[in-house]
Amino acid sequence: MKVLENIISDRGSRYAVSGGPCQNETEAKAFLKELKRRKKFAKATHNTWACLTDDGPLKSDDGESGAGMVILRMLEREEARNTVIVVTRWYGGKHLGGDRFRHVQEAVRMFLENSGS
Repeated sequence: MKVLENIISDRGSRYAVSGGPCQNETEAKAFLKELKRRKKFAKATHNTWACLTDDGPLKSDDGESGAGMVILRMLEREEARNTVIVVTRWYGGKHLGGDRFRHVQEAVRMFLENSGS
């Protein structure tokens, strides 16, 4: 499990990104469970994720509508298979509008660059 914390901050909201190997939905859920063992991540407002597996795409918005699809599209574009990526957001009290999607994209880009995928 690779975790990059405090990578983006905007109007009080803070972002982190994490990821690791994932072959199926069971492994994705296990990854998320392990991540949430860290109290900080369990208390996050959103843990959105996606994974492009051999069985097909998996994603969850976790209340951040559309964010899972943003992650999934980036994984498809980079042909990053069998890797789950989780973008975590701690809501800062101000709505970010469309900027939240830009932040999700930037978080995924940072993870992919730092993992060599």
